[in-house]
Amino acid sequence: MLTASFSRILGPGHAAQVSRVLTADPVTACMIAARFEQVGMNEAAMGGQFWGIGGGRDGLLFAGASMVPLAGDASAMRTFAHTAARRGRRCATILGPAERVLALWERLEPRWGPARELRPDQPLMVCPTDPLGPADPHVRLVRSHEADHYFPAAVAMFTEEVGVDPRGGDNGRSYRARIGELIGAGRAYPRFDGDTVKLNAEVGSLSPSVALIQGVWVHPELRGRGLAAPAMAAVVRSIQRDLGRTPSLYVNDFNVRARRCYERIGFRQVGTFASVLF
Repeated sequence: MLTASFSRILGPGHAAQVSRVLTADPVTACMIAARFEQVGMNEAAMGGQFWGIGGGRDGLLFAGASMVPLAGDASAMRTFAHTAARRGRRCATILGPAERVLALWERLEPRWGPARELRPDQPLMVCPTDPLGPADPHVRLVRSHEADHYFPAAVAMFTEEVGVDPRGGDNGRSYRARIGELIGAGRAYPRFDGDTVKLNAEVGSLSPSVALIQGVWVHPELRGRGLAAPAMAAVVRSIQRDLGRTPSLYVNDFNVRARRCYERIGFRQVGTFASVLF
């Protein structure tokens, strides 16, 4: 049974408290902190709302296309679950620290379920030192005129990872625009063979101190050949040298090959995420 709700939508007057929560755990909060750094408490620009308990001191959650619980204990998650159940599902994903996400979902599943997929154990990793091993010299940023060649690989990565084709609904216009933004910002790292992308990775979120790597993909024909580790070492080196951020990522626990690859180049686990996909 859901408990009574005492959360509220936070406004500009709560910006300082929101900032304190986001900076207290910069790796966990990278996705939200990256946008908050740009637009603050502007709800339209953020693409969602901050919900707070005690003005954010006792619990904080971002509710947008992704619902991200940022702070709070089990009691706070029950309160947020009550608010979310009352409003109805408006997100495509619940994502964040596993203990918070799973506590939310336990309360919400009877009202929102079933989910398309639950991923309860996703190691959250960082590479705080120089990458170990050689870096692939052929991994580089996408050039603007190469966007059309890069796009099919980005679609293949997303479809394989998330389980849905990102071109659905608008024939790929929104996703193409998103990829264009990453390319324009210098955050897409492929290895090309002619006009074909053989492997790639992207910096999905860039907060003041952390870069969240996403979209790591190797062409199916090249898997198992040891190309991923040098490629990721090149991406990590560029993030540290050119962007001045700490590289981070999260990976499914069952993806043993990827986890071993990341560990070989110096990533270490600092937490555990969970995802609920709708």
